[in-house]
Amino acid sequence: MRSLQALAIVAALCGIVMVAAVVPGFRPLLGIAVPYLALIVFLLGMTARVVGWARSPVPFKIPTVCGQQRSLDFLPHHKLESPFTSWQVFGRMALEVLTFRSLFRNTQSSLTAGKNLAYEPSKWLWAGALAFHWSFLVILLRHLRLFLEPVPRGILFLESVDGFFQVTVPTLFLTDAILVAALLFLLGRRLLDARLRYFSLPADYFALFLLLVIAGSGIWMRYFSKIDVVGIKEFAMGLATFHPVVPASAGVIFYLHIVMVGVLFAYFPFSKLVHLGGVFLSPTRNLPNNNRARRHVNPWNDRRPVEVHTYEEYEEEFHDKLKACGLLQEDGE
Repeated sequence: MRSLQALAIVAALCGIVMVAAVVPGFRPLLGIAVPYLALIVFLLGMTARVVGWARSPVPFKIPTVCGQQRSLDFLPHHKLESPFTSWQVFGRMALEVLTFRSLFRNTQSSLTAGKNLAYEPSKWLWAGALAFHWSFLVILLRHLRLFLEPVPRGILFLESVDGFFQVTVPTLFLTDAILVAALLFLLGRRLLDARLRYFSLPADYFALFLLLVIAGSGIWMRYFSKIDVVGIKEFAMGLATFHPVVPASAGVIFYLHIVMVGVLFAYFPFSKLVHLGGVFLSPTRNLPNNNRARRHVNPWNDRRPVEVHTYEEYEEEFHDKLKACGLLQEDGE
């Protein structure tokens, strides 16, 4: 039911855009106003979220660790699982952002034939998430060729690697196929897994359906409808230089693609997708585990006086109870 709600919203958006794109008077609104408005919402929303996170005080060091911290010399120190220095934190964050290291160690629970609870590795989610994120990044970088002239060599090299097999005309980009396959896997995982389906919200399905529409419309324009690439680049460069001109040869699918990308950008700061910025500001990841070597000062202490309850005061307050429980040994006893 929740998936149908999200699908209905995306279908309604697609229907509105396709009907409006038929009317020439609405095309400047869809092709010019929507991208600029979406970019403004994205920048303001992301700035507000990141600044809010950055200004939040961290009263305690709470890095999530599952390895031996730096201690005595004869105890092996796990530098990535329990980083002690800033460089070790950098290495841990780099592996987390680039390879989803924590997700790679994901496990799933199941009941065996003997009704025993067993845990086993679950790498499919890691593979699907990694394939989606990297292919999406490569596609975004490839699209920069529409906004830059001359096109940087790095973008041309990326395109040549992405289309290495050259199995179709125009060249089939592997990331296009990988992106669609990863999205279908992530969507099917939510639909077919009863436990995951129970926890999933309409917002979880909405992002997946929206990305599928964006990917599908882009693939259709490249491999089937064969749009005017020169006209589209003139349109993209016009947007980038604030001299936009609506392309005369663009069809309904082009405007559908543009508007859905705009919806994704505007929706981004207010959804779970905002973890793109949040992962770098998470105190469970970006702090070293060096509490014993360096004192962490609570930033709230500068804002208002902190009432301190020392151990001596605690012992005096609960003296009789501690003595009755045998937890307190006085002199001479």
